[in-house]
Amino acid sequence: MKILVTGGGGYIGSHTIVDLIENGFDVVSIDNHSRSHAFIFDRIETITGKRVKNYTINICNSSELENVFSQEKDIAGVIHFAAFKSVPESVKSPTLYYQNNINSLVNMLDCCLKFNVNNFVFSSSCSVYGNAKTLPVTEETELSQAESPYAFTKQIGEEILNNFSNNSNISQIILRYFNPVGAHPSSLIGELGLNKPENLVPFITQTAIGKLPKLTVFGNDYDTRDGSCIRDYIHVCDIAHAHTKAVQYLLKHTSKITNLFNLGTGTGISVLEAIQAFEKVSGVKLNYEIGARRAGDVIDIYANNNKAKSELNWIPKYDIDGMMDTAWKWELKLAEK
Repeated sequence: MKILVTGGGGYIGSHTIVDLIENGFDVVSIDNHSRSHAFIFDRIETITGKRVKNYTINICNSSELENVFSQEKDIAGVIHFAAFKSVPESVKSPTLYYQNNINSLVNMLDCCLKFNVNNFVFSSSCSVYGNAKTLPVTEETELSQAESPYAFTKQIGEEILNNFSNNSNISQIILRYFNPVGAHPSSLIGELGLNKPENLVPFITQTAIGKLPKLTVFGNDYDTRDGSCIRDYIHVCDIAHAHTKAVQYLLKHTSKITNLFNLGTGTGISVLEAIQAFEKVSGVKLNYEIGARRAGDVIDIYANNNKAKSELNWIPKYDIDGMMDTAWKWELKLAEK
């Protein structure tokens, strides 16, 4: 069966395409490379032996998107990653995020309706929980106020999908994942931004290899065990496989399905603990300093993943050491070029 992946050249999208192919799916991608690199599709081909067709269009352009659906008539399902995801950028330019993330989702759903594509997987985020009052968060945890415009677009996206579900026959799964890190074990694909990194792990690896002079830890005065923010770091390959599991889950049901799953390890790791894990597996002492808190950051968040384990039969394989090890090997591989 053919699966359409939006944002297929991105960090999670590329790893998910590899996982889908390895599990017997045909894949077609949409990615205009506004936040990704075109050569990633060469790397996907090296890993899988399959060349993935990619449409370099803007999903916010409804006519261009309809043209893709017209050409790819046998799509069994959509995995929708394509969205801007930088918390600091969203704080600085909120309307950019509202226009891109919301309009792209609405256009995708309209095309699914028009072209009878009845299975949809939505890339959401743990940021929808805000500063949750109780931990770990479950799928039933009440959503708090969004801490950034990015997080708000994910809350809006989920609400759009809930409203859409009431008036269509399209089955949908929302995947709220926590903090994807690491790289494919081949070291051929991994996290690679266009500018200075904003996520912790690429900032760590780029500092360690000398691309950046130092790492700033944004705050050590939070109400956590060491004062730094706590996150549930999850390996990108584990996240990717959960999307394959979600597609398989939808396809095996003949009746309409609407469901929601947390994707995390269930263990909270502080920023300082993540640094220590990297230093242990790499043998490199990291140059870092403590800075002021950063606007938009949630203090403490980690998942209860029991539902994904029981219903999707999804079990994360990587621990924090494995995450840091693959991230470091990816950084070393990049340095060879």
